[in-house]
Amino acid sequence: MLSPKEIVDTMIAKDFFSQWLGIEVLEANEGGSKLKMTIREDMLNGFGIAHGGITYSFADSALAFASNSHGQKSVSVETSISHAISLKASDTIIAEAKEEHCSNKIGIYSVKVYKEVDQSVVALFKGTVYRTSKVW
Repeated sequence: MLSPKEIVDTMIAKDFFSQWLGIEVLEANEGGSKLKMTIREDMLNGFGIAHGGITYSFADSALAFASNSHGQKSVSVETSISHAISLKASDTIIAEAKEEHCSNKIGIYSVKVYKEVDQSVVALFKGTVYRTSKVW
């Protein structure tokens, strides 16, 4: 069986969107993940702030890595996000995914996205995944 780090390494190798985001994996453990990325100018919307889809996608990647860490292939079935503060180009953010519940078929995760510099909360994300019978 693969370790959580090996699973995440396998996933990110083919995850071209997470690569485009510039995600750096800081931690990968059973039921959790910690990621880092920096907002770039090409991620800004017409208001000059990070598009909401950027933080959503960042948190979604943290969910994917955390929920697959047990070795069962898992896919999201429901997600939501609440944005707290805006981001500008060159802001560095962290996403920490934490497992709240895990059964044979369903997993529920929370992801906190915050600024690296002062740890102010940027967004709170919740995700529910379906745990398939397929293994990594």
